[in-house]
Amino acid sequence: MRIITLTLLMGLGLISSQAQDKKSPKKDSTSFSQFKGLPLKATRSFDFTTNEGTWTSLAVSPDGKTILFDLMGDIYSIPMEGGKATAITKGMAYDNHPSFSPDGKRILFLSDRSGAENIWYIDLEKKDTLALTEEQNNNFPGAVYTPDGNYIVYTKGRRNTKLYLMHKNGGAGTSLIDAPATLKTIDPAVSADGRYIYYSARNGAWNYNAMLPQYSIGVYDREKGTTRTIASRYGSAFTPVLSKDGKWLVYGSRYEDKTGLVKRNLITGEENWLAYPVQRDDQESIAVLGVLPAMTFTPDSKFLITSYGGKIHKINIENAAQEDIAYNVEATIEMGPEVLFKYPVSDSLATKATQIRDAVPSPDGKKLAFTVLNRLYVMDYPNGTPKRLTKNNFTEAQPAWHPNGKTIYFSTWNIKGGSIHSIDLTTNKEVEITKQAALYQGIAVDPAGKRIVFNRTSAQKFMEAYDPTYNDDEDELCWLDLSNGEIRVIDKANGRSNAHFAKNDNRIYLNNNGKLLSIQWDGGDEKEIVKITGITTFGSVAQRNGKPVGDPCMIPQVLAEDDDAAKENNPPSNAASILMSPMGSAAIAQVNNNIYYVTIPQTGKMVEISVAEAKSAAFPSKLLTEIGGEFSSWEANGKVIHWSLGAAHFTYDIDKSYAFDDSLAVAKKAEDLAALLAKSDTTKKDSTNKDNLAKKNDKKETPKFKATEKWVTVYYDKDMPTGTVLLKNARIVTMNGDEVIEGGDVYIVNNRIKAIGKSGTLQVAANTAVVDVSGKTIIPGFVDTHAHMWPSWGIHKNQAWIYAANLAYGVTTTRDPQTATTDVLTYGDMVEAGNIVGPRIYSTGPGVGYWSYNLKDSAQAESVLSQYSKYFNTKYIKMYLVGNRKQRQWVIQAAQHQQLMPTTEGGLDFKLNMTNLLDGYPGHEHSIPIYPLYKDVINTLAVSKMTVTPTLLVSYGGPWAENYFYENENPYSDVKMQFFTPYEELASKSRRRATWFLPEEHVFQKHAVGMKDLVEAGGLAGVGSHGQLQGLGYHWELWSIQSGGMRNIDALKVATILGAAGLGLDKDLGSIETGKLADLIILDKNPLENIRNTNSVRYVMKNGRLYNGENLNETVTGTRQLDRSEWLENKPIKNTTVKD
Repeated sequence: MRIITLTLLMGLGLISSQAQDKKSPKKDSTSFSQFKGLPLKATRSFDFTTNEGTWTSLAVSPDGKTILFDLMGDIYSIPMEGGKATAITKGMAYDNHPSFSPDGKRILFLSDRSGAENIWYIDLEKKDTLALTEEQNNNFPGAVYTPDGNYIVYTKGRRNTKLYLMHKNGGAGTSLIDAPATLKTIDPAVSADGRYIYYSARNGAWNYNAMLPQYSIGVYDREKGTTRTIASRYGSAFTPVLSKDGKWLVYGSRYEDKTGLVKRNLITGEENWLAYPVQRDDQESIAVLGVLPAMTFTPDSKFLITSYGGKIHKINIENAAQEDIAYNVEATIEMGPEVLFKYPVSDSLATKATQIRDAVPSPDGKKLAFTVLNRLYVMDYPNGTPKRLTKNNFTEAQPAWHPNGKTIYFSTWNIKGGSIHSIDLTTNKEVEITKQAALYQGIAVDPAGKRIVFNRTSAQKFMEAYDPTYNDDEDELCWLDLSNGEIRVIDKANGRSNAHFAKNDNRIYLNNNGKLLSIQWDGGDEKEIVKITGITTFGSVAQRNGKPVGDPCMIPQVLAEDDDAAKENNPPSNAASILMSPMGSAAIAQVNNNIYYVTIPQTGKMVEISVAEAKSAAFPSKLLTEIGGEFSSWEANGKVIHWSLGAAHFTYDIDKSYAFDDSLAVAKKAEDLAALLAKSDTTKKDSTNKDNLAKKNDKKETPKFKATEKWVTVYYDKDMPTGTVLLKNARIVTMNGDEVIEGGDVYIVNNRIKAIGKSGTLQVAANTAVVDVSGKTIIPGFVDTHAHMWPSWGIHKNQAWIYAANLAYGVTTTRDPQTATTDVLTYGDMVEAGNIVGPRIYSTGPGVGYWSYNLKDSAQAESVLSQYSKYFNTKYIKMYLVGNRKQRQWVIQAAQHQQLMPTTEGGLDFKLNMTNLLDGYPGHEHSIPIYPLYKDVINTLAVSKMTVTPTLLVSYGGPWAENYFYENENPYSDVKMQFFTPYEELASKSRRRATWFLPEEHVFQKHAVGMKDLVEAGGLAGVGSHGQLQGLGYHWELWSIQSGGMRNIDALKVATILGAAGLGLDKDLGSIETGKLADLIILDKNPLENIRNTNSVRYVMKNGRLYNGENLNETVTGTRQLDRSEWLENKPIKNTTVKD
């Protein structure tokens, strides 16, 4: 048992979470400290007084005189009759769920003060605080003493928490119920005689859009080791609490749409409602603090002490009479630093490309071929100037060199389909070498230069794919004879891809889900060579060949029947790609975002190699990347490895790296010998000599062989309009406070607002284009702070229906928090260049997620985030449940250092949400799962300036709001939706739905009340459509946020200026002001009268270009027509006489 001693300062004791470890922090080999506890120190605090609290758990002392309760991560005490609260704990740690030992000498509580969630107790006699557990990765939803005080019953786990028992002084303890793996147990309570343990139980961790019942109450018999269910209702049964005399059981249940308390006489079995309605339960999320806040009986068993309505109540168990126990808390909330930055939008006419893709070296390593903005380039490497090779106006991707170093083959895609082209570098002659339109991917040229191998997909299948991926079940492995252009099918791909070659063995090497295998040219004699795995991440999501399976922007629910997934044993990460060396003796493997060199033995069977610790791998291996990388490749000599990150390209010479290691070993041996000789020298030396002290204190960083880094600079012209436009005689809702200008003009010069005023009062240039918008309303362009817009990954299409749909519905700025891949970097450049029509594309890039990392220290967090700040230039990251609280604090510290604004995944986890808030995270995605939110939470959110994007279309804690709109609207028949949305996408979402709920069952209106309170308190909020229904879905989300009674103009502020402020873009976007960017929406109807009038878009102006809202054709400022060719469906034409 680990014991940490703290001083009790006042009353029952004031425990500061900052004083948890008296030892000096150890220093690691970097410039960052490696802490045992919480690394983040409070830099902000604010005081407030409250008489109400959100989700308040309670305990009563054995003498019945004192009540303990938690509030915003601190524990307080009050007398039984109420009054001023005394702080028991305070600080950055999140302390919760207090309870007394039966003798009243200890206070048991849960806390993350050690850096992760654990069980602690305060010894009131010895004035110590001790940690009973030393977990790093688990949640502890609850813990209670047995009546004899000798044991503690608790629940522990990640999502499917299990029931455990341990001694009061700690130890490993034991699990009580092991099977089935899908069983979740929380809210333990022990019977008066100590024999029975009551608990809330369900199968699976939680369900989205849950059907009731979700929970029942089970009982574990400590004598027999058996279980049984003793309470089950349609509205579920949960959070049991037992009277001290053994007579009463009280538990929670839902009746219709509200939660109540049921009492059961354990002697007669009779049940009655005790209190209704009470605190809304948390049965439709993960319930990390229990399905209801902890309740308790008074020692005489006559009263139940519980919380609801933000207050503490005393309920007579016999007659249900209720009495408020009033309290007053003078709270000091400590928070981490304010990580808010402003990101100005530049009006430069040209800018650097953010990403180079698919970079491959020529056989001699002297040239580099790659794509920028989906166009093919080549450069002399490393010091040449990039040169575009073609004049094509369509996608070019995935170049491959001929062994002669004179010809490059590459894939293309346009509205007619895809093909393979070749270009001769000596003559610049380009040839289309395939005859059939298809999607061609993963081109590789054999060492003899006579054949190329690739994966082939039907052009129609890729054309009709509306998701970032497509159904690859019918993919074929093929080869093409370069002498005559004839294509032969080798075999169905069956998930195999990434074809490449080694010299002199005449076999094709392929990858399939972390394995390297090879086949003959006819597809026969398949051999599995190696399976490479990496670290065990903090969590995992299903992946296939390095790409997520399912929806990577939602936490995957563990279904009740999914026994294996419920075990929460994360497997080591599979390699996303493995490339055999041209020499055939080694491979490079990409695992998560790192690249490794791995020696491949010849064994005649598949070998499994873990590179989790590359230095100690089964065969010689090296971790090549310090900050990540992608698009890895070999030079033909098998000695130099290439990869890219953003617009930077890296090379790593394996032979030189081993020579460097050898020289280090020699130097180390010499250093050790010198130290030994010095130690054997009997001459007395002055230990106080300054030079000796300096040398002793001078810690040298171990030298490392590092990859050579080269930035590839390609400039492109930004899409920048020229000219002047006057939008005349409209209602202008400026978002400058509540200002509304009736009959006003907006004057735009190029891409910025030059002037605003009453119609006819502005001085404009003589050649200004005037647009009469009389009777219409102008508002700023909408900002989507939680967009998910994923066009095709890998090979890109030339237009993106997702982008077009959002812009047509008035969304002019988007921030995608979690893009899964880096494709968005190129798509963003394409939009900025005007090659693709769409809103401004901001993103976090791939989430800093639990599926990719298990952070070891703050230095690693800094390295991980440098991908985003230095190489991706995203300005934002999404911290996606990346680890325990200590790990999450490392991330926000690194974000602050690198001027990145991090946002967070809500995770259906109220405790997580509150700790992220206290740590200073400036963004929160998804709804806080519980409601109502009272002054403690609302005030803290408002002061912190955390931007809350509730994403109600996929509400946490209840049915998704999108179901409400599908139940009450008819988007399928909307002409505009059909114009911008592929049939398969629209029909699959809107013609049939799997769920249906009564209107009062929906939770989004209740969450919206909290959003109203937050905005009125001066907090920040944003509208996030989550990509649920591109375009129209943004309006659904906006209407949902307003549904809690928010003023229409406040709802519009959330959609514009508040969202822009939350992204640090409010200096240029979000309001109609002189000097700001001309991102505007012209509405036919007034949204101040009816919020649903936001969906009356007549025109959209983005960056000074004016588009027709019905078809996104440019008008007035240009003549560009929207090309929908790549997503127009092939509708059937009626040609029979069948009527029905």
